[in-house]
Amino acid sequence: MATPVTLVKGIIKEFLKESNIQDSVNVPVQMTRDEFEGEVTIASFPLAKIFKKSPPEVASAIKEFIESKYGDKIKKIEVKGGFVNISFSDSFWLEFIKTLVDSDEYPIFPQKSETVVIEFSSPNTNKPQHLGHVRNNVLGWATAMLLQRTGTKKVIKVNLINDRGIHISKSMLAWLKWGNGVTPEKAGKKGDHLIGDFYVMFEKEYKKQVEELMNKGMTKEEAMEKAPLMQEARELLRRWEAGDPEVLKIWRMLNDWVLKGFDETYKRLGIEFDHIDYESETYKLGKEIVQEGLEKGIFYQKEDGSVWVDLTDVGLDHKLLLRSDGTSVYITQDLGTIELRWNRYKMDLMIYVVAEEQEYHFKVLQAILKKLGRPYADRIYHLSYAMVDLPTGKMKSREGTVIDADDLLDELHLLAYEKINESPKTASLSEEEKHDLAEKIALGAIKFYMLRVDPKKRILFRKEEALDFEGYTGPFIQYTHARIVSLWEKAQDKPSSIDFHYDFNKSERQLLKLMAFYGEILQEATRKYDPSALTNFLYRLAKEFNRYYANTPIVKETNDFARSARLLLSKSIQKILMDGSTVLGIPLPERM
Repeated sequence: MATPVTLVKGIIKEFLKESNIQDSVNVPVQMTRDEFEGEVTIASFPLAKIFKKSPPEVASAIKEFIESKYGDKIKKIEVKGGFVNISFSDSFWLEFIKTLVDSDEYPIFPQKSETVVIEFSSPNTNKPQHLGHVRNNVLGWATAMLLQRTGTKKVIKVNLINDRGIHISKSMLAWLKWGNGVTPEKAGKKGDHLIGDFYVMFEKEYKKQVEELMNKGMTKEEAMEKAPLMQEARELLRRWEAGDPEVLKIWRMLNDWVLKGFDETYKRLGIEFDHIDYESETYKLGKEIVQEGLEKGIFYQKEDGSVWVDLTDVGLDHKLLLRSDGTSVYITQDLGTIELRWNRYKMDLMIYVVAEEQEYHFKVLQAILKKLGRPYADRIYHLSYAMVDLPTGKMKSREGTVIDADDLLDELHLLAYEKINESPKTASLSEEEKHDLAEKIALGAIKFYMLRVDPKKRILFRKEEALDFEGYTGPFIQYTHARIVSLWEKAQDKPSSIDFHYDFNKSERQLLKLMAFYGEILQEATRKYDPSALTNFLYRLAKEFNRYYANTPIVKETNDFARSARLLLSKSIQKILMDGSTVLGIPLPERM
């Protein structure tokens, strides 16, 4: 289906071809500003130098060309300075919305042959996922869906479970010391929550030991290194890497508890992965790569046996690759993981959705891969995102001041359920239906809130604001969708033909203008890896529709042609809301 924007872009190419101008010239096609009449605007300024004419003269030439060849699709066209503002004919818009309603997908994008691997989530198995993980999960999912929606042939969603390392040893040691054999079943808790409690327990006791040693004259750095709990945790990690059967048995048991808890959280969030890797496996390949670099003289070894790489020639620092006791660090497993993925996928791009505090880490990773001569060194992209704060301050896992994802969803579910119970519109729903609706609203609230902000900006999360049915929120989009579903269901005679004339009014043309640029918005959000462009569009479209709905009769319209046109317009808006929300992972209920 030719959209208004693709039609105009085609017209420009034809105009340039007939003017013997290379069509590589970028002529901007924009949404007409609200203060002017029209839906699509052509900016002629890039052509002024080429034609050696003023922008208004070039704009006038474009206007004449369009009128001579596409007059049947145009209602009005006017030149304002160097801009050409186009108002499409009512018959064109009727055809557009009818085709949109009947289409399985709008817009359709040409398929790109690239393979993109996107890693997101990547939780540690020493604690449950929290609010920060929610932002990571929904951002990774939405970015993957945007790439897929706009034509990338193969998008592979992967997760790297960080199931080894000193942080895992801490929670494991705490369970051994103070757990008394407790299990999730005995405690009545999800496994990830139970192990998270022991991680917090370790940190509290460790902090006490550090303070005691500092009181005896040690510096903070010395005390942190010499504290008995840290010494024990490091020994546990050494035994783990050495393959101690007793340690591995306990590690597997605790990890299984946590992974089962993660699966429940992912299922609730609607998150799925095409492949899951485990750091406990990929770090081994990473150690082999470190050995390779050492043998080639790319890395160097200190007297204590630790292995390093010198990156000062590229403006970075010396980076530790293996500790003196032979245990690996984060960068070790990242070297192994990307090698594994290259062998598996031969990807054109590897996107890492990781918090902004790891920007240096990915610069180091890329620099090391370049020194090793890896062909995928320049195919890395770090999709950095900022932290999520609470009104009470910054979250800290070690101090147990985070909001767990499960607890947050439970709370949002309860708040949504209370709103549903208070509404006469949902009074006839059964308890099961009310809870199902509450869960959809809770998911819409948290996902939209996490995605409505540029990933690089911090979020101050307020649950009451996220659940506002009339604000810049997911529930507002959901409510608008349910309203249109209700309209369509109430219509006794569904429009089945467009063989009639209808003059679209100003508010309807405003909606049509927005719909015309939906494809451009999807492409912009994909290009910038920023779903907030899409959330903003959906909110604006929903807001405009609700304003239109409040002032215009639709089902009750007595004129058959007007009622049919307005129902088709409403239905086409519903389809766009559904498509965009599907990309964002937001469920849209049919009743609210």
